Amino acid sequence: MKTISLSTTGLAVSNVVMGCMRLQELSKSEAEKLIRTALDAGINFFDHADIYGNGKCETLFAEALGMSDTLREKMVIQSKCGIRKTPFAYYDFSKEHILASVDGILQRLKASYLDVLLLHRPDALMEPEEIAAAFDVLHASGKVRYFGVSNQNPMQLALLQKYVSQKLVANQLQLSIAHSPMINSGITVNMQLDQSIERTNSILDYCRLHAITIQAWSPFQKGFFEGSFLGDREHYAELNTVIDRIAAKYNVPNTAVPVGWITRHPANMQVVLGTTKVQRMFDACKGSALPLTREEWYEIYRSAGNTIP
Repeated sequence: MKTISLSTTGLAVSNVVMGCMRLQELSKSEAEKLIRTALDAGINFFDHADIYGNGKCETLFAEALGMSDTLREKMVIQSKCGIRKTPFAYYDFSKEHILASVDGILQRLKASYLDVLLLHRPDALMEPEEIAAAFDVLHASGKVRYFGVSNQNPMQLALLQKYVSQKLVANQLQLSIAHSPMINSGITVNMQLDQSIERTNSILDYCRLHAITIQAWSPFQKGFFEGSFLGDREHYAELNTVIDRIAAKYNVPNTAVPVGWITRHPANMQVVLGTTKVQRMFDACKGSALPLTREEWYEIYRSAGNTIP
């Protein structure tokens, strides 16, 4: 398992992350087996959110492992807050909600601190001064070591960073071979193509410039929870053919190739795996340090239907 430095924190983290969004679908013994498989494969970074299973995923994670201080120190644990659900979902970045959310997260995880707290998606009613006050309380109390965001663009990041004293170290963003807007427009700059439309405000370059680690979620998705492109030969026949050939060359499962396509990028991104299947977790981890050539990386990209001028 390849490790990278999380932003400028000095934390050595696996570039493959176990995402815990669907953990509540498993029994306690199944959850333990999945987590232990991740640890055995070299994953030391675990991603949660208070909204995942309405807190049940965090609770099950701690219970399945029999969380202890010794075990806790072997892990880098991240969680997210800010999404609230009533009859519908909305966002709340108020100081009061952030502080209460972290207390709940720590209680469920049976932990005294989080390594990283992310704000979960943008809140249109965000008051950065309130967030800064909450972060200061959490950092000073030792409840949270580092802070970041998810799904935010450069201006949202810049506005927040103007007020918070702690460096924003991570931005969790959707990225896969078949969903790559943060890469697409940079390849076809100033061309009259749909691919050339700037949909991300150059978030990839912004994060690299400011040493913000990108955490790529849904690395196998062809859209927003529309299913995996792996095995979809109706819509992605050429991509699957190329992936299978490259997988055979490196003697890895096909699951490893989409992970390796992301980890090959020099931005040193992390890949968040959301699987609940032990074998798929193990197979995907083999993409952590897959030595794709430039030619292979671009061939994979093109075979997904993207344009290379």
